[in-house]
Amino acid sequence: MKLLGRERLAQFVLKHRDASSWMTVWEAEVTGASWRTPSDIKSQYASASFLADNTVIFNVKGNKYRMATTVAYNTQLVVVRWVGTHAEYSRSQF
Repeated sequence: MKLLGRERLAQFVLKHRDASSWMTVWEAEVTGASWRTPSDIKSQYASASFLADNTVIFNVKGNKYRMATTVAYNTQLVVVRWVGTHAEYSRSQF
């Protein structure tokens, strides 16, 4: 998968250093993946949630943080749209 939005992840990690190692692993797994369906993601990230318009919500660090992405399966692209605390997610429209 190609990953867009790395700068958003880098900015987030500057504020939330405890998420750094999780994000590093996630980025490596995403760029090494070839997700064709939501089931491919679910098999790797059991807690991922799927919304309309190919939006996938990842729980970061045991649900302390959340990340909203858009996955374009046909073009093999993942776009990080939003990342923040669980409380911020509850208030966000990302």
